[in-house]
Amino acid sequence: MPSIAQVEPLKSTRALRGPFDYKLTGELTDVRVGSLLQVPFARRQALGVVVGLSDHSEIDQARLLEPRRAMGVSVPAELVELAAWIAAEYCSTTARALNLMLPPGLTRGTKPLSRLTAQLTDSGRRAVSATEPLRPRLTDGQISTLQVLIDGPLAAAIMPCGHASLRRLADRGLLTLERRAVARRPSHLPVGVQSAAPPQLSTEQQVVLEDLSAALTAGAYAQRLLHGITGSGKTEIYLRAAAEALESGRGAIVMVPEIGLTPQIVGRFQARFGDTVAVLHSRLGIGERYDEWRRLRSGEARVCVGPRSAVFAPIEKLGLIVLDEEHDASYKHEGDPRYDAREVAAARAQRAGALLLMGSATPRAESYHSAPRLRLTSRIDGRALPRVQILDMRHSAHALHPLTVQALADVRRARSKAIVLLNRRGWSNFLSCRTCGWVWGCPQCDVALVLHRASGFIACHHCGHREGVPLRCRCGSASVARHGVGTEQMQHELEAVLGRDGFKVFRLDADVALASERDGGIGALLRAFEQAESGVLIGTQMVAKGHDFADIALGVVLDADATLRFPDFRAEERTFALIAQLAGRVGRKGEGRVLVQSTAPEARAILFAASHDSDTFLAGELERRRELSYPPFSHLIRIICSALESERASAAANAMRKRICSSELNVLGPAALFRLRGRERQTLVVKAKDRAAAVGLIDRAISATCKERQHASVHFSVDVDPQ
Repeated sequence: MPSIAQVEPLKSTRALRGPFDYKLTGELTDVRVGSLLQVPFARRQALGVVVGLSDHSEIDQARLLEPRRAMGVSVPAELVELAAWIAAEYCSTTARALNLMLPPGLTRGTKPLSRLTAQLTDSGRRAVSATEPLRPRLTDGQISTLQVLIDGPLAAAIMPCGHASLRRLADRGLLTLERRAVARRPSHLPVGVQSAAPPQLSTEQQVVLEDLSAALTAGAYAQRLLHGITGSGKTEIYLRAAAEALESGRGAIVMVPEIGLTPQIVGRFQARFGDTVAVLHSRLGIGERYDEWRRLRSGEARVCVGPRSAVFAPIEKLGLIVLDEEHDASYKHEGDPRYDAREVAAARAQRAGALLLMGSATPRAESYHSAPRLRLTSRIDGRALPRVQILDMRHSAHALHPLTVQALADVRRARSKAIVLLNRRGWSNFLSCRTCGWVWGCPQCDVALVLHRASGFIACHHCGHREGVPLRCRCGSASVARHGVGTEQMQHELEAVLGRDGFKVFRLDADVALASERDGGIGALLRAFEQAESGVLIGTQMVAKGHDFADIALGVVLDADATLRFPDFRAEERTFALIAQLAGRVGRKGEGRVLVQSTAPEARAILFAASHDSDTFLAGELERRRELSYPPFSHLIRIICSALESERASAAANAMRKRICSSELNVLGPAALFRLRGRERQTLVVKAKDRAAAVGLIDRAISATCKERQHASVHFSVDVDPQ
């Protein structure tokens, strides 16, 4: 057995690079790659992951320290290898990447839950059923205690007597007391159509499934893009592909972009596969996440459903990874390492010899360009996509067009349902003083504070700073103006116009999602909307993602060109996807229409979305990107240098530019970004053909710059292929 463990301490500092050698003796000789150890490190105790084993060390074994203890859990060796890839691919550290793979709550001391449980023995059962003369000497209370256990074991904590009484009965052999594991299983309210029995496939679905079956049977890495219009039955394809993976003895990961979509897709997978489905996402309790992780690690569960972090589910013998709504930017992680779950899924599928199945009605230009495509061109019930009407808002003074107001009133009269999309939460975008022009801004960030009227505060959507709603300006004026409309204000307006005769207005955005956790979360809200006889669901882009409601007659997109105003080469693609996805929620079981309000009614993205023409839009988008050398025809890497003083951030950015300038890279900047969380920021954008070479060069440049004393207080952030 190897005598040396190469351990990566889970420290976040970039300057620290492992692994470090530790000597294995005694009970620790059975550790393996992926084992979690507590090790002495820098005169303290640290948690570390074994990333390698060896019989030799460059350091004299007499000088090597021994691990303190093994933690009793491990991550699959495949994920240890994946962490090293993530660190190299996203210019991070192996320790930071390994932190993504750990059992949830491990650093907080989370452990399996167990309860003291009482159960009748055969002697106890005979004693309860015996007639009075034959019954052993028992008090009435003892008889009552034993009778409670006739139907099965119960937790000692809920028994009608104390632990001392239970132990006396156990000493007499009438019952047993033992600690039993208690599974903390998350509960999900089913949303959308649930069917345990597979429906009959359409001809197009059968063709698609045949291709996927062949790829799964081959047992080698394969990638497919399932380009299917909304309502064409992509989820059923996911279910059938997962079933084939399970039948072959392999597991599956099913990823969705938003936690809000989890209840719907979990319900469908659990209806089909039962307890073999586990759920992982951040809004579960830490104990629930820990137990679900352990079920996956042990093989008790073989299908994992969740948002982007589900890509790290500890499933061995992985056969399938599904990326639903693969176009969504939520698959990009904002913390370090800034990984893209779509790229990580591809890397993991390659290592496991699995099938990567990406699905979308509005695929990314990158996926459309590179991945083999399978098509679903019609809805499973043969219904046409809803007609879309563009409403010109260039001369409108109100947030709602008259035709929109009329259409919503028609929905209320017909006792039907509508979805209204406004991709801006809060009540008003910002507040200003009509007298002196002062705008209330965040003290930590160079951005305006957003009004949240119902909660009584103005807030920064970047750092979370909050303060009370101002009644007066610093100049003494009480003339405080509110500008712009968010989902909160729009809900109020819709309730004033439509909210009578039982016609309820529901709201779904990040504020509601967080506030409703104690009442069942997003799933409860969506279930309430689904079960309502009629109503309107108003919300941000969360309302346009993957929901399957059968009775939506009207869809409305407000301020549809808002995303076009972003300085981002993906702005048109996102605008197209937002409109097309919202339109896809409408008319699934009947006639439907979509109204798109815009101050740019002739914008290319809006016109193509209105005609449901994704192929022509994406062909033009790829041609434009080819001419400008944007992804997928190059790679972008953004470097951000931040410091408390703008001079330090600027100096670090200029030092980085000098180190990375080469004939192979096109370096733009440095340029100033708005202050964020009290730190001044400078950014560089690198455009490169060779991604790996560029990332390696930038990583070396950051390591060298960090070591210079004048840049010691500067934070460096690298975002490969920023979204």
